[in-house]
Amino acid sequence: MHMNSDAGRPPAGPEWRVLPGLSPYPDTLAAMEAHVAAMAAGQAGEAVWLLEHPPLYTAGTSARDADLLAPGRFPVYRPGRGGQFTYHGPGQRVVYVMLDLTARGRDVRRFVCALEAWVIAALAEFNVTGERRAGRVGVWVARPDKPPLPDGTGREDKIAAIGVKLRRWISLHGLAVNVEPDLSHYDGIVPCGIAGHGVTSLVDLGLPVTMGDLDAALAATFPRIFGAAPVDACAHGG
Repeated sequence: MHMNSDAGRPPAGPEWRVLPGLSPYPDTLAAMEAHVAAMAAGQAGEAVWLLEHPPLYTAGTSARDADLLAPGRFPVYRPGRGGQFTYHGPGQRVVYVMLDLTARGRDVRRFVCALEAWVIAALAEFNVTGERRAGRVGVWVARPDKPPLPDGTGREDKIAAIGVKLRRWISLHGLAVNVEPDLSHYDGIVPCGIAGHGVTSLVDLGLPVTMGDLDAALAATFPRIFGAAPVDACAHGG
């Protein structure tokens, strides 16, 4: 695969790469698997890849077949990561995070919390309040501008999905943040198995944010969460 390093790289952090164009899903996964194998063999260091995929659905290990509402609309892949159904496509920043958790505490729950905290910190760069919700992995945005659900619950839209897999305490996969994807593409699945709430993006929230803007925010906030003296992402619940 051809990669470049156009994004700002966090100091003393992992190799930080932006993949140009739309990255084919199977080829990207193969490259990620190869990099993680090299890490396990001591032949490669940590890496963070930022990319976009063509339109597709992925099914995590907890995915229910009934949650695929439009079979045949887009290709469906089953990569073995945690979680349920999610969508990837143009306008969504996918971040594959290959970190050595042996050196970072070997705590899966805290690692997921740290990924959520990273997204929340990056969103805050645009004055967007991302939030966690108990029992719902990912990052959510309250939508008081939308009518409440039938039971009176306030509407919330998901802006970022998280799904990870570990091999020898090295992480694969990572997260996806919606910048400006075609939100109608989510209609073909029940995103992450959660019905009722919706999906949003930075542009859908009325913010003229580009992919480069988000990349800069992710680079700026990464050291705060995963640097030499990281904040405790799970210190206050979540």
